Amino acid sequence: MGRRKRGRPVSGWLILDKPAGLGSTKAVSVVRGLFDAKKAGHGGTLDPLASGLLPIALGEATKTVSFVMDGAKTYRFTVKWGEETSTDDTEGEVTQSSDVRPDEAAVINILAQFTGTISQVPPQFSAIKVDGERAYDLARDGETLDLAARPVEIDELRFAERPDDDHAVFEVECGKGTYVRALARDMGRELGCFGHVCALRRTAVGPFDEGDMISLESLQELRHNGAGPEGLDETLCSVETALDDIPALAVDGSQAARLKQGQSVILRGRDAPIAEDPVLVMWRDKPVAIARIEGGILKSTRVFNLNGGQ
Repeated sequence: MGRRKRGRPVSGWLILDKPAGLGSTKAVSVVRGLFDAKKAGHGGTLDPLASGLLPIALGEATKTVSFVMDGAKTYRFTVKWGEETSTDDTEGEVTQSSDVRPDEAAVINILAQFTGTISQVPPQFSAIKVDGERAYDLARDGETLDLAARPVEIDELRFAERPDDDHAVFEVECGKGTYVRALARDMGRELGCFGHVCALRRTAVGPFDEGDMISLESLQELRHNGAGPEGLDETLCSVETALDDIPALAVDGSQAARLKQGQSVILRGRDAPIAEDPVLVMWRDKPVAIARIEGGILKSTRVFNLNGGQ
């Protein structure tokens, strides 16, 4: 007999307020254990030193992870002027230093240069692959990497405050693949003073924001107060929350059944869409599948099985 999979078939998005010092993979493991979930993953890595919003997908929500990872992200971060480090944050060794400290006007004046589509060289310690290996592994071995610049999208970069001469706080809304550490490094170079990130907090990812977050301590407290894994389910956002930005298409019961069996559905009627990709197929307010429409024919690309859990 095959080994039975452990865990519950619970599905949904848990929006964790990840504490600084905890890695994303470890956070997923802890949450999975608290929910006793069969399957879990996350919608975008958050550095161990960073805090804030880490979307964790349970069960069928793992089929929507790519939509969350492709979504816009918002961060609040603090830059320490005067030092550039090997990791572009507080973990690395100081590689360049300066006695120059920019005033508020100088900082605000450069923000336009870092807004829109910009060219950015990833940090040496990053997850970029070089000849099949992660850049951070090669950097830890002492290699200096010649990483290629790549375009990233900065929707908005705002100066928030200047606590003292050595620090400045910013908020940024950016697209997939943007490194906030590299942004801090490049602003420091442009200002002629060098700089690195000394605090970083993510406040939004795709459709999720701070209002959706729950702390690990709150989840653990619920469990310790006698709530079983099922008692935590009310903290989850529904699977389809991750798909707010794609069109929804309602189908009837027989059409839903065909899609779940991997069969296509012909869309009839004068107002039936001819082509669209992707769409969220719904039946009785429940997600059935992510699908594409080709020539008036609906074909599923991801089918949801939500008989258990959300």
